[in-house]
Order: sequence, then structure tokens, then C-alpha cells
Amino acid sequence: MSVSGRRRAALLLAGLVPASILIGILAGPVALAPSAVWDGLAHARSPHAPIVRELRVPRVVLAFLVGGSLSIAGAALQALLRNPLADPYLLGLSGGAGLGAVLAIAVNPDWPWAVPLAAFIGATGAVALVYRLSVVSGRRLDPRVLLLAGVIVGSFAGALMTAIVSVSEAAELRRAFLWLLGGFGGASWGAVAVFAVYAILPAVAVLGSARALDLLTLGEESARHLGADVERVKRLIYVATSLLTAASVAVCGIVGFVGLVVPHAIRRIHTPLHRELLPAAFVAGGAFLVLADALARTIVRPLELPVGAVTALVGVPLFALLLRRTYL
Repeated sequence: MSVSGRRRAALLLAGLVPASILIGILAGPVALAPSAVWDGLAHARSPHAPIVRELRVPRVVLAFLVGGSLSIAGAALQALLRNPLADPYLLGLSGGAGLGAVLAIAVNPDWPWAVPLAAFIGATGAVALVYRLSVVSGRRLDPRVLLLAGVIVGSFAGALMTAIVSVSEAAELRRAFLWLLGGFGGASWGAVAVFAVYAILPAVAVLGSARALDLLTLGEESARHLGADVERVKRLIYVATSLLTAASVAVCGIVGFVGLVVPHAIRRIHTPLHRELLPAAFVAGGAFLVLADALARTIVRPLELPVGAVTALVGVPLFALLLRRTYL
């Protein structure tokens, strides 16, 4: 892409952030005017303050952070596996997290953070199992085996989830399905803080590996000749993207297609170089998920759709279009 084209893309992304945040705060079961939002932000005693400050702003912030994290995780995995169809959920993370969440829902504990914690434990357990299956000769991480191991672990976890859901009561069944489809109904400043604690170091690790990811896209042998510690980079990216995905699933459930579609779109409209691609993907992914959540809250108002259903409805046609333009 030309320099002028990249500048236009950068300006588009810069304008997308405040626009998506404003739409995310305005949208909801009860529509708010911009003046009401400003009044709620500026005055703590305003009647709009509880809705704006405690419900909508933390929801928008959490959606933006989760969307950005899933996007850079997808971009990094596509470079690591040299597979444009790779995304965080192909590696068994969603299956492990979903299994942990469904188990917690079936037990029905009183502690409100039991389900997110169980989802995080399930995702990290799946990470460990997939990694162990993918290490060849006890030391080398094979990307092809990694992808197959993720599919196997995810399928096995999905079978266990189906069995548990099949014997669950109706109320638990509905709660499990809502969790598996993802959503930000439980967003709060506490959830934002928890997600930030778990996600900040993995996100920094991914963003700091931009040059190594560029080298990996050339092939492992070429990357070695150019000075990259290939095995170290593969382990770092796999662990970092796994933690980002696990943290995302723990706070909002399973949200698909963000890490698959957004990096493709950024490569087409901006640049394939990861030094610029990763920050741009974070911004675009965050804005995309905020807008998807706003649509989920308003399309069948006063009911709320799972945001995972909205990202799939938007993401599948968009991905099909990207796939057609790229390979056909």
C-alpha cells in the first residue's frame, strides 16, 4: 500500500475509536442523548451518572480491551503458524474455557467470580495440554502439530460440555448457552481491573515481538539465518496469546471471529508489517467489538443478544469476502 493510503487508513482508525466509544455509551435498552451522557460523566449526582459511570463506560472499556487483545492474538498466531485461517479459538482455548465455565454453572456456586475463574482455569489447562501434545522430541514446538492438537482438545472439551449440558436443569442450560455465546452483561470496573492484570504482560510481549513475527512469516529457516531465536519466539507467542484468550473468555465468555477477521482487514487496508499491524489491529478489534456489543444491545431492544452471535453474523460474511478477494 502507498504511503498516502496508509495515512488514510491510520486516520480512519484514529476516528473509529472515539466514534465507537460514543456509540457504545449511547446505545442500550434505554437510549441516552449525548447531553445526558455528558451530564452523567461530569456530575456524580446526576440521575444519569449510575447508568453512564457504572454500567456503560466500564462495559465499553472492557469490550474495547477484549476486542483489541483477541485481535493481536489472532495476528500473532497467523504469523506463528503461517496460516491465515489461524485464530485463538482453533487452539482449543474456547473448548477448555467453556468446559470450565459449564462445570462451574452446573455446580452453581454462590461466589460471583466462580464461573470466570473456572473458565480461566479451563483455558489454561487446555493451553498446557495442547502445548504438551505439540512439543516434538521433547523440545521443539511444531506449528502444524499445534493446530491439530488444538482441534483435538477443543473437540474433546466440546463433547464433555455437551454431556454436562444435556443433564443440566433448564435454568442452568440457558445460563451455560449465554456464557458460551459471549457477552458483556456482567461488565464492571472490577472486571476491567481483573482483565488488565492478566492481559497487560501478554499484550506487551506480543507487541514487543513484532520484528520476530515479521521474520517468522518468511519461514523458520530464514528467520534463524536472520538472527531470530525461533523456538523462544514460538513459545513466547503461544503462551502470550493463550493467556490473552483465556483472560478474555474468563470475563466475557466465548467471542469468535474477532481474532480472525480483524487482522485480515488491517493487512488489506493498512500494512502487513507487524510493527504497525499489531497496534492497528488492537485499535480496530477494540472498536469492532464495542460496535458489535452496541448492536447486540439495541437490535432487539429491550432484549439483548449474545455478542458472540453478533460477531459471527458480521464476521462470517466479511471473512467470506476477504477469503474470496485473497485467494480467488
